[in-house]
Amino acid sequence: MAKKNIGATLALYPCPVIVVGAMVNNKPTWTLVAHAGIMAHSHLMVSLVKVHYINKGIYENKKLSVNVVDESWLAKADKMGTVSGNKEDKSEAFAWSMGENGAPMIDEAKVSIECEVDGNYELEQFDNFICKILATYADEGVLNEQDKIDYHTFKPILFEFPTYEYFITGKSVGKCGKMN
Repeated sequence: MAKKNIGATLALYPCPVIVVGAMVNNKPTWTLVAHAGIMAHSHLMVSLVKVHYINKGIYENKKLSVNVVDESWLAKADKMGTVSGNKEDKSEAFAWSMGENGAPMIDEAKVSIECEVDGNYELEQFDNFICKILATYADEGVLNEQDKIDYHTFKPILFEFPTYEYFITGKSVGKCGKMN
């Protein structure tokens, strides 16, 4: 089968949709993010355009939360990608609680990850925050008997860049390492 070269196109979509939270001037602020990923079992990376208001708080406090979006609060999450914290106070956008390590977390999020920034890899117009996972909080309704997140129950939203569409996860197509 011949493949067509479509250029230097980022083709790793769809990606999980998250809302990042951080404190700026003693108030929480939030931004929608689809550029995040795993760096190791203990770290993740969150990529934000440098001009985002939230970056100021991340620089100052070195703490942030990663709130994984599901369909129940997608509309509210989506708004965080259309409203600039530089122009509008987003501190009241969600009911929130402070994590044990000092990062604001969205109460509606069934899964929230509290992180400490280990470093920043600046690339083009992006801050790529390298974040150590300090704690993961999960609603008991999305946990299995072993207190692990059950992705048959919890269905994160994915974002696909070329069409700007959201997708929902949920269907298992096999067991890793047991497909043969």
